[in-house]
Amino acid sequence: MSEQFDVVVIGAGPAGYHAAIRAAQLGLKTACIDAALGKDGKPALGGTCLRVGCIPSKALLDSSRQWHNLQHLFGEHGISAKDAKIDVKTMIGRKDKIVKQFTGGIAQLFKANKVTPYYGFATLHKDRLVKVRQHEGGEVELRGKHVVLAAGSDSIELPFARFDGKHIVDNVGALDFTEVPKRLGVIGAGVIGLELGSVWKRLGAEVTILEALPDFLAAADADVAKAALREFRKQGLDIRLGAKVSKAEVRKGEVHLSYDDGKQEQSLVVDKLLVAVGRRAATKGLLAEDSGVKLNQRGQIEVDRHCRTGVEGVWAIGDCVRGPMLAHKGFEEGIAVAELIAGLPGHVNLDTIPWVIYTEPEIAWVGKSEKQLKDEGIPYKTGSFPFAAVGRAVAMAEPAGFVKVIAHAETDRILGMHLVGANVSELVHEGVLAMEFHGSAEDLARICHAHPTLSEAIHDAAMAVDKRAIHKAN
Repeated sequence: MSEQFDVVVIGAGPAGYHAAIRAAQLGLKTACIDAALGKDGKPALGGTCLRVGCIPSKALLDSSRQWHNLQHLFGEHGISAKDAKIDVKTMIGRKDKIVKQFTGGIAQLFKANKVTPYYGFATLHKDRLVKVRQHEGGEVELRGKHVVLAAGSDSIELPFARFDGKHIVDNVGALDFTEVPKRLGVIGAGVIGLELGSVWKRLGAEVTILEALPDFLAAADADVAKAALREFRKQGLDIRLGAKVSKAEVRKGEVHLSYDDGKQEQSLVVDKLLVAVGRRAATKGLLAEDSGVKLNQRGQIEVDRHCRTGVEGVWAIGDCVRGPMLAHKGFEEGIAVAELIAGLPGHVNLDTIPWVIYTEPEIAWVGKSEKQLKDEGIPYKTGSFPFAAVGRAVAMAEPAGFVKVIAHAETDRILGMHLVGANVSELVHEGVLAMEFHGSAEDLARICHAHPTLSEAIHDAAMAVDKRAIHKAN
């Protein structure tokens, strides 16, 4: 006999737990199923983001930044320290403590909102029947008036570089090194490769990043990518573009790589190899043959713009559907779907989802890049402003980077904002907000920004769109 629910959510990552909590808030009897276990072998809610992604990587990025600043920046402030040491195990322990705090926090939120958790692997069958293979053995059956699929994503594994958890790792393994590798190789110069490469470079590793594409950060604005690449190379990250890896072999505790740089075959030997070539929807075993839910060629669940799968009462959200694989995109889809189920309006604007890379300097953008606008034949104008001319950035000794505002050439409506520099993960939301309200560059230019702040760069960049920035030659 299956237990009946108004809503059954499969997956307790960012998309799933938001959907479950919001559904429960709206008075719907809700269950949420998750298969993940923590390092202690106990259930750990929160998905990749909380357990082995967003949160732990930011903890290590902050720890490594403190160490880097102690060695390279504090002297400018007249601060000196002798015989400074770093204990990597303590750093990893701090990260694990933060993860446990947040995964436990989700469990408490489920309890407070009366969401019923189930732990195990779930499969959707026809008529919204969900069978759960529990960790402790046995199977339970749940049936929902609505089922929300929020299975998340997994790291893509290369056939010639299989994860062994010791020498060749994904993001999970790279978050748990117990000591600084002397030589770290990274395949892929995307978000994960750059962030985790930066962590271990700051701590003393020689880091070589091999990127198959000829362009660096092709998804970002070209000017931002160019500025970021320059800064990363200054920091000592060895980023090799157009490097197509064909072989990775572990020999005597070392990883021997072969790659083509477009001219000839090259080799590289490292102690650890991080494979960070992207992620794919985690749909394996999720759908029974009779579920009726369809997958596209990329293995993602097919949905319409409101996250409906086409099967009555079955929805899908987060990394397992179209759109950017970003936690905050999953947040919004989870809430929107819960509200649609409850008969309320619900919508997510994929055109205003902000992107952030938490390197040093940070990289962030929202909306269209110049290349995208050129390709689409949309007339535009731009304004940019460097952080080197912003008093707060110089006082912080972080003058690298700039802000670029892109507006429609005729209507002045903001089409994109692209940033590289200190704390731009926070600043990008001025662009998100302005675009959501269909704001213009002039709107931003006429809004008073406190002085001295980093956000003044946005103000001056908006003014520069019409060549009236005060603090730079137009």
